[in-house]
Amino acid sequence: MRDDCDVLIVGAGPSGAVAAQEFARAGMRVTCLEQGDWPDYEKARAGHADFELTSRKYWNWDPNQRRAAGDYPIDDTESDITALMYNGVGGGTVLYAAHWERFLPSDFRTRTMDGVGDDWPIGYWDLEPYYDEVERQFAVSGLEGDPALPPTTPPPLPPVPLNKLGRRGAEALNKLGWHWWPGSNAIATADYGPLHACAQRTACPFGCPTGAKASADRTHWRALAKDQVRLTVRATVEQVLLDDRGRATGVTYLDADGVRHEIRAGVVVLCANAIGTTRILLASADGTGVANSSGLVGRRLMMHPFGNAIGIFDEDLESWRGPLGQYLHSLEFYESDRSRGFVRGAKWNLLPSGAPLSFMLPGTWGDEPVWGANFTRLLRERHGHSAIWGVICEDLPDPANRVLLDEQAAADGVPGVRIQYRTSDNSRAMMAWHLERLSEVLDAMGAKKKIFNPNLRGTGWHLMGTAVMGEDPDASVVDPHGRCHDVPNLYVFDGSVFPTSSGVNPTATIAANALRCARSLVAHRRDVEVPA
Repeated sequence: MRDDCDVLIVGAGPSGAVAAQEFARAGMRVTCLEQGDWPDYEKARAGHADFELTSRKYWNWDPNQRRAAGDYPIDDTESDITALMYNGVGGGTVLYAAHWERFLPSDFRTRTMDGVGDDWPIGYWDLEPYYDEVERQFAVSGLEGDPALPPTTPPPLPPVPLNKLGRRGAEALNKLGWHWWPGSNAIATADYGPLHACAQRTACPFGCPTGAKASADRTHWRALAKDQVRLTVRATVEQVLLDDRGRATGVTYLDADGVRHEIRAGVVVLCANAIGTTRILLASADGTGVANSSGLVGRRLMMHPFGNAIGIFDEDLESWRGPLGQYLHSLEFYESDRSRGFVRGAKWNLLPSGAPLSFMLPGTWGDEPVWGANFTRLLRERHGHSAIWGVICEDLPDPANRVLLDEQAAADGVPGVRIQYRTSDNSRAMMAWHLERLSEVLDAMGAKKKIFNPNLRGTGWHLMGTAVMGEDPDASVVDPHGRCHDVPNLYVFDGSVFPTSSGVNPTATIAANALRCARSLVAHRRDVEVPA
């Protein structure tokens, strides 16, 4: 079966959504294929007794545990960090905590400034107007004037209130003389378009029953799929097809019943995240791969090592309440200082500690045993009386950290993937140093007990780097506008193209860069070499 369109997008996450909207506004015929399905918000049960049990089933971050219709196997036995993602309409924004952070100017110049990684072929100011636009699209709440950032246009909504815990964290940082600012979050603090005001249920990653979190299914796809874009769900793309001149002619995909389809398109845009996009590129040309003359497809995987510092307090700080976006962030020690024993830096964010069962699950709280005699004591000690500081460390690109096809895990002839990833010595030194500083913050907050968890395993939310952008075809996969050097009408718009990872959450930059690349493609579409 065949179908035709001007542009075919693979992946309905934030980059696919932003690009589809831009193409549709330009009058292009757009089709999007999404491997998963629409989120079922009837299974978002915050406020019900079964909330925390069902959330770990339906909204699990790990596709190997979730095993939903759009998931495929990921072998992470050779990785320090578990890769996390959501295959479905909205992509990773369905499960993200909605921290909305712009990269800093130094993030685009790590080679020049610190002699590590690579400089981006674009800079902060190239993305600045696109940051402004996507912040309006994703209902960002925050406060202008953060002294750690360049001057910005005010976000469309005011920040989420700090509440007791947020104020305690802010007072401690003031006491130490260290930077903090109300967190920027893609969370509506007032009714905004299709979104409703946040009810602060700490359920952001688990379906957001209020409809306040700006996931791309709500902000973009519900409107786009009505009459502007043809969105096909449960469509597993097998490979990109090429003609005898090396142009992309479209893709083949399997529908929910296993029936193979072919879609022909003038332009193909991959927006399937740094693992999914790699999987398609490597599986194309009947498994020989496409767009890989540089040998870099799948290499330089970055996932942001993550750790936390937890404080336990005598007072009830209402830490069950708020957004699992952030109350506040700190960039006090973000910029490089080699005297610390490492380069680059990390972001801190103060989080609520959530509902009762959250305290009893492995992961966030480390390895301390909780079941048995300790259960009720720890529950009383922690519920409402705890604070979590998260630490996101910049992850430098390493060609040995990579995504590979896993033919042994093939389902219906479509392979799974395996990842090879080791946390660098630089990241480990960075994490240890930042946790020492957060120990000082917890002391200033008045914590009676402190728990530190460096390099937590199940935290690979931020997938970047496996189809790197650059000017040199021998040292990159795509050009600065996302076009594959080897295939002139095949593009990549997701986080795969990032040369470096920064030390902050990437979704704002993924969306801004996708808008920049989509607008460039629209402006130059008459120059694109399309199949006959």
